[in-house]
Amino acid sequence: MVTEPLAQEPLTGVMDWLLEAAPEVRDLELGAGGYAPTGHCETPILLRDATARRSWQREIQSRGLRLAALNAWGNPLHPDQDVAARHDADLRDTIRLAADLGVDRVVALAGCPPGASGDRVPHFAAGGWLPYLEGVHETQWQERVLPYWSGLADFARTEHPGLLICLELHPGTAVYNVESFERVAALGESIAANLDPSHCFWMGMDPVAVVARLGERVGHCHGKDVLFSEGNLRLNGLLDRRWPRPPDEMPWNFAVVGRGRDPGWWSTFVAEVLARTRARTIAIEHEDPFVAPYDGIPEAAALLAEAIDRAGSTAVNA
Repeated sequence: MVTEPLAQEPLTGVMDWLLEAAPEVRDLELGAGGYAPTGHCETPILLRDATARRSWQREIQSRGLRLAALNAWGNPLHPDQDVAARHDADLRDTIRLAADLGVDRVVALAGCPPGASGDRVPHFAAGGWLPYLEGVHETQWQERVLPYWSGLADFARTEHPGLLICLELHPGTAVYNVESFERVAALGESIAANLDPSHCFWMGMDPVAVVARLGERVGHCHGKDVLFSEGNLRLNGLLDRRWPRPPDEMPWNFAVVGRGRDPGWWSTFVAEVLARTRARTIAIEHEDPFVAPYDGIPEAAALLAEAIDRAGSTAVNA
């Protein structure tokens, strides 16, 4: 489980609740930097204080839980140099902490640079839809994305040779689909994908086809669904500017696993992830605006656990 939806609660309380309400969950993904809330993983303290780090690890291990990944989602390519420097430092510290903890997955975003020199805000250049957008994407890649991630891949290989930096395919960043991921993945073996099916759903992509294409370059996976509102979709399409609020007027919303695609689809997806990728965890990321996390997380955990069991039985029988 990604613990961010319960970031206002102490980690010990979240873990104790999980053991009672969602015992299927065995692995945690904790925010460690960037935009992620870090109350469950105070990276600076854990890096400098080995005693605090061991005590923190014992709290997790004593409950039979494992630390599957640290998450430092942010924007190290931000045109505001203070933001970019802070998020870059957070990501590098997260990689160092992962090495100290023996964690081999760090989840991150590729970031979004300015559209042109002098811009004060990031610019998501998905294509040359109008003349003033033409060429922006390629300039961003050549001047910002490729140099940064080439250097970061080298840094990760030196600091933590076994680490996979799992970039989430996320709209609004430079890496959001197969084409953009394969381009950045060519920079180093330490760069992998974090696949969230919900992002594929609302972009019109097929997560199973993405798994088949990327295979072992997928290193981590999130569990989240999407519900479409057909009436709103007909009027405003997928690119509605108002997301995520008000949710009842949106063409789509993130949803609890199984509320968008049926359990059969999720069983197929889970089986493909297990068979083709290096992902060892499907981390429930609760972002359903209509369902409280205390209700949605156990529901998602039960469905995913059943899908994992079914996939394992199929593999054994085969």
